[in-house]
Amino acid sequence: MGGAVSAGEDNDELIDNLKEAQYIRSELVEEAFRAIDRADYYLEEFRDSAYKDLAWRHGNIHLSAPCIYSEVMEALDLQPGLSFLNLGSGTGYLSTMVGLILGPFGVNHGVELHSDVIEYAYQKLEFFIKTSDSFDRFEFCEPSFVVGNCLEIAPESRQYDRVYCGAGVQKEHEDYMKNLLKVGGILVLPLEEKLTKITRTGYNSWDTKKIIAVSFAPLVLPKHNQNGKPRAVPLPPMFEVRSLQDLSRITIRHLLKKSLSGTWPPPRRAAGGRAGSRHKRRRDHRDATSLLTNRYVFMTRLIPGPMDDNNNQSGSDEDEDEDEDEEGDENICRAVCERVQDNEEAAAAAALEEEEEEEEEDEVGRREGSVLLMETQVNPLREKILSLPLPEPLKMYLLHYREK
Repeated sequence: MGGAVSAGEDNDELIDNLKEAQYIRSELVEEAFRAIDRADYYLEEFRDSAYKDLAWRHGNIHLSAPCIYSEVMEALDLQPGLSFLNLGSGTGYLSTMVGLILGPFGVNHGVELHSDVIEYAYQKLEFFIKTSDSFDRFEFCEPSFVVGNCLEIAPESRQYDRVYCGAGVQKEHEDYMKNLLKVGGILVLPLEEKLTKITRTGYNSWDTKKIIAVSFAPLVLPKHNQNGKPRAVPLPPMFEVRSLQDLSRITIRHLLKKSLSGTWPPPRRAAGGRAGSRHKRRRDHRDATSLLTNRYVFMTRLIPGPMDDNNNQSGSDEDEDEDEDEEGDENICRAVCERVQDNEEAAAAAALEEEEEEEEEDEVGRREGSVLLMETQVNPLREKILSLPLPEPLKMYLLHYREK
């Protein structure tokens, strides 16, 4: 599933394309998508495919297409402090983006069938926390993942404000999914080949909206124990009692971020600035080419044939002189069109050559300059914490022991 938008050269260009196609519509969702580089959740040998609007699978590891995640994020209508349950949490890519919106006092849980995928998700989460400036830019709700089948969640488990299921749900499991929601909550799931948004409007009332047609692998049915009873999947605690030390760190970081408001560098990468103009030139070239195909027809129709004494256009029985005049006019018109076309084709060729040169420069910039730009980008929160007159262990605690 996917392929609805053009591929990007980097994460920002992919997001630009999703915005242009109206898959990303809100500023909150856009910020979350830009903060997490999709390529970081791919295996290294497959990173070249990360910015295509396509799903990706390798073994048990799976990522949905960017256009699908965009629709899911928009439909969930996330807000700080909500509780979220991700059924089939996979690599943790979606859960991490959701955590940027929920903030430190939200709840972010995931259930994943495969233990190796849970391990992979925690590796990616640790990499994000330790290396990404987005961790300092946002108030983050760290996701917790458990292994199990999402159809075996213990019935006494608490309900959630937002629930997403990343596998195809059949009609017989719809009520089970609905019961995971609080009143006022939103459930987004692939139901009978349609991405569907279900809002719980009351204890026994629901509002259902179909979003787009999708194709998901179906839910894996539970395997029963030898005694015939299903295994119960214990979810993480809904609300953990935070230590005073942890609460103090959250509060201090929040106050420092407020004092630094407006000093953060733009999240977009400097090396990607020419992509928009390059795409515009391609569109302009296509438009010019389509115009050229019709210009000769237009001009031959615009220049009338010879007229008789009554100002009527000559018919087929005119004499040979008039036919020769008409043929001469057509030859002149054709010559003018060919000259215009030759000039425009030369200009288009020059523009394409210039575009290729810029692409080569961009490639060199990505290889040699982009890494340097990312390394030298200032993290205002980190700089502020390091400048405080505090013991080094306390500074590192406030920084979550993150590497520079």
